[in-house]
Amino acid sequence: MQRRDVLRLSALAGAAGVLTLDPMTFTQADAAGTADGPEQTRTLSGHLPTGAPDFVYVPVEVPRGVREIAVSYSYDKPTVPAGTQGNACDIGIFDERGTELGGRGFRGWSGGARTEFAISAEEATPGYLAGPVKAGTWHVVLGPYTVAPQGLDYKVTVTLRYGAPGTTPEQGAPPGRSPGAYPPQRAKGRGRAWYRGDSHLHTVHSDGKRTPAEVVAAARAAGLDFITTTEHNTISSHTAFEGLWGDDLLILTGEEITTRNGHVVALGTDPGVFIDWRYRARDNRFGQFARKVRQAGGLVIPAHPHGTCVGCNWKFGFNEADAVEVWNADFTPDDEITISEWDNTLVAASRGDGRWLPAVGHSDAHREPQVVGLPQTVVLADDLSRTALQEGIRAGRSWIAESSKIDLTFEAVGGRGKHAGIGERLKVGGAEEVTVRLKVAGVGSGCSMRFITDQGQLYGTPVPDSGELSAEWRTTASYAAYVRAEVRRAPADGGASGIPGPMAAMTNPIWLGER
Repeated sequence: MQRRDVLRLSALAGAAGVLTLDPMTFTQADAAGTADGPEQTRTLSGHLPTGAPDFVYVPVEVPRGVREIAVSYSYDKPTVPAGTQGNACDIGIFDERGTELGGRGFRGWSGGARTEFAISAEEATPGYLAGPVKAGTWHVVLGPYTVAPQGLDYKVTVTLRYGAPGTTPEQGAPPGRSPGAYPPQRAKGRGRAWYRGDSHLHTVHSDGKRTPAEVVAAARAAGLDFITTTEHNTISSHTAFEGLWGDDLLILTGEEITTRNGHVVALGTDPGVFIDWRYRARDNRFGQFARKVRQAGGLVIPAHPHGTCVGCNWKFGFNEADAVEVWNADFTPDDEITISEWDNTLVAASRGDGRWLPAVGHSDAHREPQVVGLPQTVVLADDLSRTALQEGIRAGRSWIAESSKIDLTFEAVGGRGKHAGIGERLKVGGAEEVTVRLKVAGVGSGCSMRFITDQGQLYGTPVPDSGELSAEWRTTASYAAYVRAEVRRAPADGGASGIPGPMAAMTNPIWLGER
């Protein structure tokens, strides 16, 4: 059967499948001499129809003696009617260890951010992993993200350059061992304190435009204590921040696992650990890889669950999540929907087994003028370390702000010295009076605050033009199973629609009652 016939059958099977084409073969004896040594080039052209599999593998038979493998590709972008998806095709590569899901063969992914890349022992294009180019069957992988009605014509060119293999740079060491190129797992910090961080960021190692140094400079300018590097489907950035951390800034490693049915931030995974993304919700594989995130010491955080880009909507459910990103970049209607959905889960948790998903916010900044630290998650942690920050996030001891200019304290107190902060439970009887207090500063003029409970908003008041407010409200556990606080900017329509304005700051809930 010809490969084009296999493709037609594979398209009928649905987009969750894969297609492996005939291999590109190279013979070392055919290599032509160049100024830098012998090299060989092969080019493959083909056509993918709508309904093509998610991943198309191009086997490349790599002989011994290859110093570098270089790949370039292109595809057509025909004009399509309004409302119709055009062509978009991603690219990556797996080495001789194979393409098994969750296997060891991953060597890099650039999505649609690059048209070419190269890998050798000494270095690799950002998004790809340096290391020896060993003999065996490598696989260039194409990811036809969207395909126009007339199909997608592609061309892949592979060049093998021969010569001495070179030496792979030191890649660092596991946590707790000698440092190397990987970031350390803790910074000096301030002991038990509130630490500000942005854990969804992109650089030139995926589809971002900033270098790691530029991201770090922006993080320091934003007043952050920690950041997490989360490139799309690659871990090449884990060694790219060497020399950029310090006593004032902790850099955690992670990944944005970017599937066709939603994105998830793997926050604080062990350096050098790759988590696979090649599955859909209908494949029933997400639980397996969520566990791999946690086995690697990370948190599972669905990102922008109601995002409007293709493939951004979260379809995997929240049973495997440790927290949820409710606010992504500038506050928009999809964040409003996510917060409403998240609040509904709090209502269920207040009467169920007590398990609930804390809310976090991240900038997802890729390039100027997107602002690193807009928003940022402020975490109460015992120290400035990966473990302590993750414990704070997992427990919901956190709140979200649009910038470090905003400061906030939120607490609930009962009789006999009972006290609870954000993410905690105030254990009081149903009829016992509870006082809820909020202090906020730095929000500027035109804002208002409100307390949200399982019944909705039960208290609200304007923030003075000074941007500072001390608010107090009394309730009982029988009246409010939980209380959380929001500070909002004025709505663009002046409130005519009844829809609140953009968020300036928000907290996780304080729970009220014995259970």
